[in-house]
Amino acid sequence: MGKSFCIACLLLLSLTAEAQHALSLDSCRALAIANNKALKISQEKVNAAHYQKRAAFTNYLPQIAATGGYMHTSRELSLLSNDQKAALGSIGTQVSGALQNGVQGILTQHPELLQNPQLVQLLQSLSSADIASPLNAVGNSLADAFRTDTRNLYAGAITLTQPLYMGGKIRAYNKITRYAEELARRQHDTGLQDVILSTDQAYWQVVSLANKKRLADSYLELLRKLESDVDKMIAEGVATKADGLSVKVKVNEAEMTLTKVADGLSLARMLLCQLCGLDLNTPVTLADEEASDLPLPALASNGIDLNTVYAARPEVQSLELATKIYDQKVRVERAAFLPSLALMGGYTATSPSVYNSFEKKFKGMWNIGVALSVPIWHWGEGSYKVKAAKAEARIARHQLEDAKEKIALQVSQSAFRVNESLKKLAMATKNLEKADENLRYANLGFEEGVIPASNVLEAHTAWLSAQSEKIDAQIDVKLTEIYLKKATGQLGFGQ
Repeated sequence: MGKSFCIACLLLLSLTAEAQHALSLDSCRALAIANNKALKISQEKVNAAHYQKRAAFTNYLPQIAATGGYMHTSRELSLLSNDQKAALGSIGTQVSGALQNGVQGILTQHPELLQNPQLVQLLQSLSSADIASPLNAVGNSLADAFRTDTRNLYAGAITLTQPLYMGGKIRAYNKITRYAEELARRQHDTGLQDVILSTDQAYWQVVSLANKKRLADSYLELLRKLESDVDKMIAEGVATKADGLSVKVKVNEAEMTLTKVADGLSLARMLLCQLCGLDLNTPVTLADEEASDLPLPALASNGIDLNTVYAARPEVQSLELATKIYDQKVRVERAAFLPSLALMGGYTATSPSVYNSFEKKFKGMWNIGVALSVPIWHWGEGSYKVKAAKAEARIARHQLEDAKEKIALQVSQSAFRVNESLKKLAMATKNLEKADENLRYANLGFEEGVIPASNVLEAHTAWLSAQSEKIDAQIDVKLTEIYLKKATGQLGFGQ
């Protein structure tokens, strides 16, 4: 495609610099290839398949993902019940009351202690209400320390997953994408051959009509000369008015034929310009327009090896790749119901964290492990899908065999047409030689007055028919050569 594009750019520059242009067959092919939209689309499909293949290979590699989240809740998690919180908040009051009761009990049971004022004062100071408030404050601080404050929760994690065994699915997908890329290339080659075939057909159609136009001009010139000669003979009384009218009718027919051929040639040029991506009114001429004899093909039409043909035909290669793809799809369907094993690891962090009580800090931990998934029961779904995939694979094989049979028939028919066109060309060449000789004798006899004008007109008509048949036979030889190259997979740029 790069070589063709460069050639097309050079041709386009030359086309804009000159008023009249002579294009060879290879030049037309290069322009058509560079400007064909279908080929550009198929090339992009090749690029897409290439990137899909590269994407499939990444399934062998570990996948790393990072996730994060934030959540706000209306209530927080609590490690203490409401009764426990209330008990901690009144712990000083409870202790003070217990001490007071204990002191009163001691003094009641041992009245002799009242005789010691210092001891009584110490016991009363221990049971005093002054110690309740500090102890209550300590209890409240303990209750606050047990608060989790989880109304605003932040979490983040980095995970790594490395497939170890996926039932053969990854390997099958990689093979499928590799075959798909090759399939896209083969389809591009098929489109390339179709573009070349269409361009060659349009090219030789223009050459054929250009030769027929030149022939029509020559035939009209001969008839006009004959008309002039007949008019002189009528004036001298040698010929009749009926002879003159017959010649004039042939002149009118020749002029009409010339008009039709010229119109057809203009339309054929427009078609070729459209295929080449040029403006429809571009005044181009072709290198083979002026050639009176086209070179005969050197392509052998006998002894063609069909195995070589199958290896060269992109259609066969495409079907072979499709068969391989369907075989891999069978493995994919089977892998979906086989055990799968993967290595997993990561790092998870949260805030508040619970690794040092509840802290409003991001703290986390590493983790590593393996994950095994084993399908146990699926009601036969796996076997049905595998059987369906096998049926599709068999369909692809049948299509391949059918295509080979049709290609073999196509090759045989194309080879037969090549031989037939060569025989027709040989016969047309001999007929033209006889028509030339017949016309020469008719003109001499007419000039001598021994042959009537009607015989001369018949000789002219036979000569025109022989010339036209030779042109058609030459073009048919070129086209059958192209068809045989297409059938054998040898049609390409520069061939």
